[in-house]
Amino acid sequence: MDYKRIIKSQKLRLKILSFTDFIPSSLMIKLQYKLATGRNLNLNKPERFTEKLQWYKLYYQDALMTQCADKYSVRDYINSKGFGDILVPLFGVYEDARDINFDILPDKFVLKTTNGSHTNILCEDKSKLDTAETIRTLNGWLSEKAEKAGREWAYYDIKPRIICEKYLEKDDNNDLVDYKFFCFNGIPVCLYVIVERFLKGGAKLAIYDLNFAKMPFIRADIAGTTKAVKKPKNFDRMIEISKCLSEDFPHVRVDLYNIDGEIFFGELTFYDGSGYKGFIPDEFDKFLGDKFYLPEVMK
Repeated sequence: MDYKRIIKSQKLRLKILSFTDFIPSSLMIKLQYKLATGRNLNLNKPERFTEKLQWYKLYYQDALMTQCADKYSVRDYINSKGFGDILVPLFGVYEDARDINFDILPDKFVLKTTNGSHTNILCEDKSKLDTAETIRTLNGWLSEKAEKAGREWAYYDIKPRIICEKYLEKDDNNDLVDYKFFCFNGIPVCLYVIVERFLKGGAKLAIYDLNFAKMPFIRADIAGTTKAVKKPKNFDRMIEISKCLSEDFPHVRVDLYNIDGEIFFGELTFYDGSGYKGFIPDEFDKFLGDKFYLPEVMK
């Protein structure tokens, strides 16, 4: 069942799900997995990547994951790994949007909350920005209760804040290509390459191996790319960064940008698509699952 087509508003979906917070996570995850995939969830002997992500949510809880899910605190982790040079320059961090001094900000910048998803404001021309509406929007996001929709515990206890970062310029095709490395215990195995995010048709996705050869798989909910994507400069360094940033976790997705060879950190993601997204062909779910070695239970 594609409930997103039935209830198109994400805010309404999350509101409805908030009334289910009392349901034990193990039961709720099984229900959501069945609704999203049409399959019964096997937690006793998970084999698929999407199944193992559900196990990961329930049984592996390391405080470092919460630090790294926080869009501000993760910067300390990146620095501790020796990669401060890939951090997007930071203009400020705020607990209240009314504290932002827009007068001293550059003409272009990005505002985002540290604990949200899709809670970003991309300002390409400060002279056209409605600052009053921006403040209302940001503070509205900060006041929202941490959602437990996907039972992704690592995101529950992030301190709500706002960060302001440098605006990353798009390329000649009006694009900012996103490279998302799937890593397991410090070993990257493949990556999403997402293009055309800002174009009319919406984002397109391809999956590449570490030789930057396109693999015959796509994610079922995102259109596949029709054009070949050029291998970015310094791709080998992107792989090395992904290895280092993922070595402390059984699994994490390391998201990077590359602008003409200059690498920037995006985020660390522990539950790709909350483990509810399918692949075409379906065998890719098992391919990733075979790389995901579940650790001893940690709570």
